[in-house]
Amino acid sequence: MIDIVVRESAKADVLALCVGPDGPLLDDVPDASLPPPARTAVAIFAEESGPAGPGDVRDLPLPAQRPRRVLLVAIGSGQPNDMRAAGAGLARSARCRRLTVAASGLQADQVGALTEGMALGAYRFTLRAKSAADSELTAVEVLAPGAADDVKEAINRARTAAAATGWARDLANARSSVKTPDWLGRQAAAVLTPLGVRVDVHDETWLAAQGFGGVLAVGAGSGSPPRLIQAAWRPRNSGSTHLVIIGKGITFDSGGLNLKPGDSMRTMYTDMAGAAAALGALQAVAASRLPVRLTVLVPAAENSPSGSAMRPSDVIRHYGGRTTEVQNTDAEGRLVLADALAYAAARLRPTAVVDLATLTGAMKVALGLRTGGLFSTDDDLAAALVAAGAAAGEPLWRMPLVEDHVGLLESAVADAQNAPGNPGGITAALFLRPFVGGAPWAHLDIAGPARAAADVGVLSQGATGFGTRLLIRWVERLVQGASEHRRRASAEERNERPMSARAKRPC
Repeated sequence: MIDIVVRESAKADVLALCVGPDGPLLDDVPDASLPPPARTAVAIFAEESGPAGPGDVRDLPLPAQRPRRVLLVAIGSGQPNDMRAAGAGLARSARCRRLTVAASGLQADQVGALTEGMALGAYRFTLRAKSAADSELTAVEVLAPGAADDVKEAINRARTAAAATGWARDLANARSSVKTPDWLGRQAAAVLTPLGVRVDVHDETWLAAQGFGGVLAVGAGSGSPPRLIQAAWRPRNSGSTHLVIIGKGITFDSGGLNLKPGDSMRTMYTDMAGAAAALGALQAVAASRLPVRLTVLVPAAENSPSGSAMRPSDVIRHYGGRTTEVQNTDAEGRLVLADALAYAAARLRPTAVVDLATLTGAMKVALGLRTGGLFSTDDDLAAALVAAGAAAGEPLWRMPLVEDHVGLLESAVADAQNAPGNPGGITAALFLRPFVGGAPWAHLDIAGPARAAADVGVLSQGATGFGTRLLIRWVERLVQGASEHRRRASAEERNERPMSARAKRPC
């Protein structure tokens, strides 16, 4: 994670300047950072060879001067997505350890988006013994003369969201030779407990006693037993709202006895990307001390073939008693989510439930690799999540829960079967719905955007952390909305009081 500080002025070695539709934003850049001769060279260079689309970066060397390099980055319209793309472009083009960025002419939210993009773009996951440390960006100075509190607050929020996303990426990128269900639970406890989050990691004995048949069946073939990670944030001022986020935690998915082809198995260490995003969001909520009750559930298991693995035709009894006939052991994610959803409905009294999972290849076919699918039983919850995704640059598209397809789930011996076929994303969501209970529910199928084949924009090669910032913004907006509602209610109460009951004003 890069270190980001705000300064009034600084002598820059490598200076980044934003370029809008009318050219470089130079008006408030101090002469100490960009002396007049360099300023003239920048203006000429920008006119002749300036950057094009958002995130495009042009490098101007200034030999024997300071700064010795100036990076010009296009910010397009200045909207948040363009600013994040600009920040990611700078991080990848910097080729230095310290970068000074001029924030002249930018609003607080633009500075926040720019720095968030830089932090996300600078992310690297490597297990090499040696890395190219001399060329990795580790520190950013943001030049903001007279920076107001709102600028500093925007940068702090960006830093928190990016750090949470970085942790989610680290968890999902960790290889499954290390990443067992127990390891995932220990990582959650190590990071979240110091923030005041209560983390309980329930083992296979507890799961059996409680009747978590889905989690136990999926993990039965592995030498690494399954776990249920329950992480609860409940500050004293949290009020009555209780949000529950459930993340699919399949630490490796071989497909089980319905074994995947080798090429399809290579990236399955990221099959717990939903769990990583849920835990990352909780980290940011706790670090920001948001006054809301939030519980994250991670049903964690490794889906492996062995003599003890679940078989096609097995019947599973989930938490709460509902049964599923296993038609395909590679449709395992919904089996563990079902247990967690039923547990949340029965034990946690949620006011809203969101689950997210790399669940179906069908969603990649339907929406591609940049957009998550959203299914929901509640229009307000769906709209709030779509809006949060748009604000975070993690887009969702609402998909239908088509009642005509419910019949595809029928089984001759159980309440449902787990692999009814196409339309795969819809039937998977319909499979989960009976476990939800009465609370508003949303299911996010993030099979496409959870992974990236290459660095693109703010996305990193490998696990992208998709969903982390979306969930953070969703929770933040709920907290803001609740706060505004309380203020309005308080004002109305004061206005409705009889004059005699109001405090008299001094003359």
